[in-house]
Order: sequence, then structure tokens, then C-alpha cells
Amino acid sequence: MSDVTPIEMKVLMNHIYEFQKGIRQMVLFTCPRKYESFAVQRLERQHIDYVLQPAGKNNLNLYFGRRECLDAIRLIVTRPLNELTPEEDFILGTMLGYDLCAQCQRYCERKCRQCHRSS
Repeated sequence: MSDVTPIEMKVLMNHIYEFQKGIRQMVLFTCPRKYESFAVQRLERQHIDYVLQPAGKNNLNLYFGRRECLDAIRLIVTRPLNELTPEEDFILGTMLGYDLCAQCQRYCERKCRQCHRSS
């Protein structure tokens, strides 16, 4: 725990708190790989389900929350986030509780870019 900075600790603890209080059903926490052990141990002690995925060379994406949500993550997020289709990106964003209107706008922009590239 000594190499975990206070900022990462506060962010992770806040996400865990929000999940436990029912504010969020699922959380995506991106952090340096060096914090993996600490984060996983913390979730396991709290009996919180999680999914780990690499995020570049030095980071990882740690999804945690309700089992139903994580089952969907395992099916949807099968490659780096920047390679998700506009539809997959939209689903992920809405599952994470991002602003629905902003997600709709993002989806339309990504879909239009995708259509322009293929024409």
C-alpha cells in the first residue's frame, strides 16, 4: 500500500463507496498496473465482483460492480476501448451511468465518422 498515492486511493475508495451505496451498479476504474494488487485485494475483501483488462502498456481497466453488468462487459469489451464499435461504446457508456444525451451525441458523431470512412 505504500506505493499507492493518495489520489488513486481516494478515487478507488469513492468508487467503492458509490457502488456499495447503490449510486452506481458498475464502475470503470483505470489505473497504473502497479496498483493492481492493492485494488484487487480491496475488492476481494469487500466481496465485490470485478473484471480486469489491460489498457495499454502500463495501465489496466478494472470494472467492478454487479455480476450481471460484469457478465455483459465480458461479452462487449473484448478489445481495447478505442476499438469498440459506436454501438459497443454507447452501451458501455450507458452502463457506466454517463449522461444519456451526451452518449447519444457521441454515438451519432462516431457513427457518422464511421460512415464517412467506409464511403
